[in-house]
Amino acid sequence: MSFLQLSPETRLLIIARALRAFVDGFICILLPAYLLALGLGAFEVGVLSAATLLGSATFTLLLGAHGHRFHHRSLLLGAALLMAATGMLFAGLSSFWPLLLVAFIGTLNPSSGDVSVFLPLEHARLAEAAEGNARTHLFARYTLAGALFAALGSLAAGLPDLLVSQGWAKTESLRVMFLLYALAGGVVWLLYRRLPEPLPHERPVPPAPLQASRGTVIRLAALFSIDAFAGGLVLNSLLALWLFQRFDLSLAAAGLFFFWAGLLSAFSQLAAPVVAKRIGLINTMVFTHIPSSAFLILAALADSLPWALGLLLARAALSQMDVPTRSAFVMAVVTPPERAAAASFTAVPRSLAAAVSPSLGGALFAAGWLAAPLIACGVLKIAYDLAIWRAFRGVDSRGA
Repeated sequence: MSFLQLSPETRLLIIARALRAFVDGFICILLPAYLLALGLGAFEVGVLSAATLLGSATFTLLLGAHGHRFHHRSLLLGAALLMAATGMLFAGLSSFWPLLLVAFIGTLNPSSGDVSVFLPLEHARLAEAAEGNARTHLFARYTLAGALFAALGSLAAGLPDLLVSQGWAKTESLRVMFLLYALAGGVVWLLYRRLPEPLPHERPVPPAPLQASRGTVIRLAALFSIDAFAGGLVLNSLLALWLFQRFDLSLAAAGLFFFWAGLLSAFSQLAAPVVAKRIGLINTMVFTHIPSSAFLILAALADSLPWALGLLLARAALSQMDVPTRSAFVMAVVTPPERAAAASFTAVPRSLAAAVSPSLGGALFAAGWLAAPLIACGVLKIAYDLAIWRAFRGVDSRGA
């Protein structure tokens, strides 16, 4: 099914995801550069990155516990307004503590994937639009749109350097990018306004708290937290910081690298539903993830920039193939009324675990142990892959 053949609601959700991914693509690279320009250090970069994830986890937890009382459309509209406010406040503040508060409450995303409160809300609505392997393909389209536009957004990370060459102060050129982020939040709000709100007699079965699927969701959440803790050590913001400190990479060069990494990640996700249909969702998640973690470990040990970038690009070509399959697997193993709660309660431990590790990664960078976060991330991710394969290989289905 082509994009134009999708339902209007599904198209709106994918367009909104693409726009959010575009601004996330340059913000995750520029965030460490902006904080360093304000006079903060590597440790503060890690702490602020951790605060964004901890705040996302807190709001997602509240959503999982109480969100079923409200319509998805209203919650998405509120999240879009919060996104606009986040960009404006980050552009207007300079001190660490106010920025920390905004990072916690707001919607900034320092990672390569979507860790915001938008995720479970959009997943729950997408899950209602398709079944079986068609759902896996739909999630692949959704994540593909995010990956492609995040890659394009990475190219925009070079815009501040262009403004500086035209006589702008570096800090002011970076503030402009956060204002663009705020503008995108306003456009996303307009898109969500067009989402249909069913009449009372047309509403589907209302979402419910976790009940029959509670045990499965708890097991998945525990395993996802290991993966998320590992990923938090090498968020895109911290990976950009590593490239700045290890190889003195410029903003424009970093943006170009993340663009190609994002493209490789995006196109790899096209293959995920096809592979999942043949070998199963869990096998697709695990046997593409393990090699990508090995590439990350080797990149940490590389002595030259070309080798490091090449290995990181090889990692990017495989590391995100588990995203659509993981989302489809969670939606397939819970009952339809529990999907919103399941999406929230599997996202929360990921955000909580990932909120701890950026501070640790920033501290290791500040101490001069530049390779340690990358190696630890790779080792922990391999352990997660082996654990989830052992726990769920028996319940996997091909493109369920």
